Amino acid sequence: MLMSRFSSFAVAALLGAALSVGAQAGERLPDFDQGINIGRFVKNARKTAASNSAKIEGESRAVQAMSEDQIVRKIVVFRKGTNTGRRMNVIRQTGGIPQKDLRLINAISVVMPKSRLKAFKRTLASFGEVLRVEDDYVQNWLNGAAVVMPSNATRMPVLPAAILPRGDVPATAEQTTPWGIDRVNAKKAWETTRGAGVKVAVVDTGIDFTHTDLKVAGGFNTIDPDVSFKDDNGHGTHVAGTIAGIDNGDGVVGVSPDVTLYGVKVLSASGSGTFADVIEGIQWTVENGMHIANFSLGASRGTQALEDAVNAAAEAGVAIIAAAGNSGRSVGFPAAYPGALAVAASNSGDGVAGFSSRGPEVDVIAPGVGINSTWMGGGYRSISGTSMATPHVVGLAALAVAARGINGIDAIRKALKDAASPIGDFPAEQQGAGMQDAGRLVSQ
Repeated sequence: MLMSRFSSFAVAALLGAALSVGAQAGERLPDFDQGINIGRFVKNARKTAASNSAKIEGESRAVQAMSEDQIVRKIVVFRKGTNTGRRMNVIRQTGGIPQKDLRLINAISVVMPKSRLKAFKRTLASFGEVLRVEDDYVQNWLNGAAVVMPSNATRMPVLPAAILPRGDVPATAEQTTPWGIDRVNAKKAWETTRGAGVKVAVVDTGIDFTHTDLKVAGGFNTIDPDVSFKDDNGHGTHVAGTIAGIDNGDGVVGVSPDVTLYGVKVLSASGSGTFADVIEGIQWTVENGMHIANFSLGASRGTQALEDAVNAAAEAGVAIIAAAGNSGRSVGFPAAYPGALAVAASNSGDGVAGFSSRGPEVDVIAPGVGINSTWMGGGYRSISGTSMATPHVVGLAALAVAARGINGIDAIRKALKDAASPIGDFPAEQQGAGMQDAGRLVSQ
């Protein structure tokens, strides 16, 4: 079982606080080379950490049980070089309750009752290590409706990532190839590679790892690390099938059926999640060496913390490929960030889907209307959206990585664009470089 985030936080806070306070006071720190009993020191530290952990977890659960209009969520970003112990010590002194160690961006996510907010701000302002404080939004990343907004915040609508399904598609005795797989010419690439050796993360509602048409190597749940990353919505499972549906003679097949697939659950059964949940998902992909991360989710406004996380992933070599959005207007986030690759959606007639978001940020277009893929519970379902276009591109990117040994967002973006051709006379703001051809992609 994974260690609770509160336990690890408490240990870091305990040791960080002890060493930091002692150094500031000019006191001599423990000298382990001069006879101090290290075993006893660690044992006592663990006891204190366990006590602190229980207190933090108890406070957190009490606050989380409150209605959203009674609590405040923040992301506190620290200057580079501020270690986890010190960050935790600062947060505890403000009265905030730490939720996540967002070490990828030198931040801690915090929750507290509204009654503590003034004292929190006042105390936090006295610490020079703090770079900035952001609101941490809770929203629905899939259905296009804001769930909750911080106090005094402007309304922040979100982009629907998928058009709701019309119903289940019955499984057939024989495997069928969804039209999008044929449209990107995936089978031609299979003469060279099927994506073996490439690690791909679906950052979404999780994946149903019991589905017979999916082989999932592992994953993580950022909402609750002690709970499975298994999908309880269906969206993430659908995305996974388009990327890596197994070529087993049943159901459907994906663009790159031999990739190593991981599920990162950042959204609840309703499609809701905080920005901190999503950022922690990005952090997991970096720390676990993913080559590519699929983000079939989006918001109409970004945050500095989210952009910092996308940039950090790009610097670490993780290629984030994201849905442009379904507003029919401007591209959403994280797709709109330069550090990510934005995907628009086409229909089976090689037209641009009316719902597909558009703008100069769009890199490529892929099939996104009436896409049949895996669904939780072992079934299959047909859905439309830029959410469905994105995994086609992720699968193609995996084929390019496997065949050509390229890595990173810039190299992958170039490879995909070089293998693309415009569809019709649609402007670049609607389709980017156009539709990619897998055969051309792996042979370049």
